[in-house]
Amino acid sequence: MPGCVHVVDDDASFRSAVERRLKNAGYEVVTYPSAQELLDDLPDETKLGCILLDVRIPGLSGPDLQARLIDLGSTLPIVFLTGHADIPTTVQTIKAGAQDVLTKPVSSDQLIEAIERALASYQAKRDQSGELDRFRSLAGLLTPRERQVFELVVRGKINKQIATQLGTTVRTVKAHRHRVMEKMQVRSLAELVSIAERLGVLQTPGGAK
Repeated sequence: MPGCVHVVDDDASFRSAVERRLKNAGYEVVTYPSAQELLDDLPDETKLGCILLDVRIPGLSGPDLQARLIDLGSTLPIVFLTGHADIPTTVQTIKAGAQDVLTKPVSSDQLIEAIERALASYQAKRDQSGELDRFRSLAGLLTPRERQVFELVVRGKINKQIATQLGTTVRTVKAHRHRVMEKMQVRSLAELVSIAERLGVLQTPGGAK
């Protein structure tokens, strides 16, 4: 899986060695001698990528940089590198969303496997985000009444119950339901419920009135 790896480490020889290894494996590589340098030139998140980050670097530490990136809304996955197996730091960084923590020295196979996992995770999140945007766009095409029918259908209400609640006929509800399925581009109730879950519709208490 091609992608760009942003390597942040204060050890010049280590940066060079990792850059060489990763370029040989087909990755684009950008290196930074400090966390601040990456903050000054933030990675382009429209490109598939990840950050390979040393835990202990002078100035802003690896976990500090992770916190700053989270505050800035960065979604790039981070693979940490550490020269000392430090369980509290490992737990802290993983809880904050780090993809992995590798202990130096790290083999090429270990490194590339961790990067592949990080890139695959990032791609999956981007795909999900794009799909969610599509669902939101489709839901935006529903009329107010179709939206009410949508919200009641996904909560398991049958046509007769919906008709009673909305003060209309079963025939009208069936017509609205058919248009909801068409506009949301689904062929089954299960698909519609899954989309509603993704959109947070089922978290709205009580449904449409």
